[in-house]
Amino acid sequence: MTDQTVTKDDLQKKRKKYIPKGLGNGNTHIADYAKGATVMDNEGGKWIDFAGAIGTLNVGHTHPKVTEAVKKQADRYLHPGFNVIMYNSYINLAEKLCTITPGSFDKMAILFNSGAEAVENAVKIARKYTNRQAVVSFERAFHGRTNLTMGMTSKVKPYKFNFGPYSPEVYQAPYPYMSNKPEQMTDEEYIDFSINRFKEFFVTSVAPETTACVVMEPVQGEGGFIIPPKRFVQEVQQFCREHGIVFVADEIQTGFSRTGKLFASEHFDIEPDLMTLSKSLAAGLPLSAVVGKAEIMDASSPGELGGTYAGNPLACEAALAVIDIIEEENLNDKAKQIGAVLEEKLNELKDRHHFLGNIRRLGAMVAVEINDAEGNPDKTRTAAITSYANKNGLLLLSAGVKGNVVRFLTPLVITDEELKEGLAILDKAFDAAAD
Repeated sequence: MTDQTVTKDDLQKKRKKYIPKGLGNGNTHIADYAKGATVMDNEGGKWIDFAGAIGTLNVGHTHPKVTEAVKKQADRYLHPGFNVIMYNSYINLAEKLCTITPGSFDKMAILFNSGAEAVENAVKIARKYTNRQAVVSFERAFHGRTNLTMGMTSKVKPYKFNFGPYSPEVYQAPYPYMSNKPEQMTDEEYIDFSINRFKEFFVTSVAPETTACVVMEPVQGEGGFIIPPKRFVQEVQQFCREHGIVFVADEIQTGFSRTGKLFASEHFDIEPDLMTLSKSLAAGLPLSAVVGKAEIMDASSPGELGGTYAGNPLACEAALAVIDIIEEENLNDKAKQIGAVLEEKLNELKDRHHFLGNIRRLGAMVAVEINDAEGNPDKTRTAAITSYANKNGLLLLSAGVKGNVVRFLTPLVITDEELKEGLAILDKAFDAAAD
C-alpha cells in the first residue's frame, strides 16, 4: 500500500515538477489498490473503472490467476533475454497465439513490448516479404506515437502536431462511417461507394504494385469506435490478395474478447495475413505480438527483428494466464452482456438528453457521440461529461477525431454491482452536462 503520510497534493506537486505535461492525465487522483473493476486512491476514494487503462484490462485489475503467475515467475528469473537464452513461456505463448488467432494456415508469432512496436514490426515484416515500401492505413486510424505509427495515425492534434517530419511512403485510405452516410444513399449504396473509393485510392494516391501492406483496425478505436460494414472489410482483404499486399489487422484494442469474440476479425469472417496484438494480452504488463502467416513472418534473417525487453517472461506468464481466464470465465459472452447493458443505458439517456447522437456497439466495445443542437460534434460537452465522471468516482475516456465520443472499456470481469454503480455516476455526469 502507498505511504498514507504522502498526500495527493504532495504527489501532484511532484508530478508537475518532475514529469512533463506532454504526458496527459485524465484523472489526477493517486491509485493505491485495484481489483476487478474498482480502484481505490490513496485517500480512500473509490473509482469504478470504465476505462480499463485504455482497454488493457479485459480480465480486470490484479486478477488472482495473473498475479499468481507473475509472482511465481518472479521467484525463478526476471529477464534472461530471449535473444540471449530462450525460455519456455515465450515459446508456449507464441504457440498459443498461433493456435487461437484466425486463419487455417501455418503461423508464427514474435513478441514485443507495446502496440506501436508491434505495428512497426508488422510493417518491417511486410516490407521484407514483399520488397515493397508503401504502407496504407486509414482515415481516423490510430496506430501509436512512434514516428512511423504517428505517420499512420490520422488525428493531428494532439498526436502529430509539430512532431514531423514523418516516415515517407505512408498513405491513408478512406474508411466508411455509416453514421455520416449521405441521406440520399441506402446502406448498400454507401458500402458500394466506400469500396469504390478505396479502389480509386490505389489509382490516385499509391500504386498497389508498390504497396507492402494495408494496416486496418477491424473497429477503429481512438477514431471513435467506428464499425465498418462487413462487406467493405472483406473487399479490402480481397483487394490485398489480388495485388500481393500483406493485409494486417490491428487488433491491439479490439482483441481478447472486447468485441464479444476473441478477435474482432472473426465478426467479419476474415483471416488476416498478419495481426498486431497488445493491450489486454497481458493484463497490463508491457507485451505485444505480431502473429501471422509463417511464410511472411519467416522472411527476415536472424537479428533483423527483436528487442532487449521483448517478450519478458513475467509478461508472457501473465498472457498465458489471461488466455486461460478468457475461456474459463466465458468473457466473450460476458462482453456481449456488458455491452447490452451499456447500450440500454445510453438509449435511456438519449431519450432524456438531446445531445446524444449515434450509439455504436460491438460486444462490450461501446461508444456514443455527443453533438450540439445542430448535430455538430460537441467536444466541450464531451469533456464536461468525462470530467464530471473523473471527479466523482468513475474512470471514463473520450475518443474520436473531433473529440466528441464517449467510449466504454470496462473490464470484462466487472460485477453487476460495479456496473450498476458506474452507470449511476454516468447518469449524473450526463445530467450535469445538460445544465
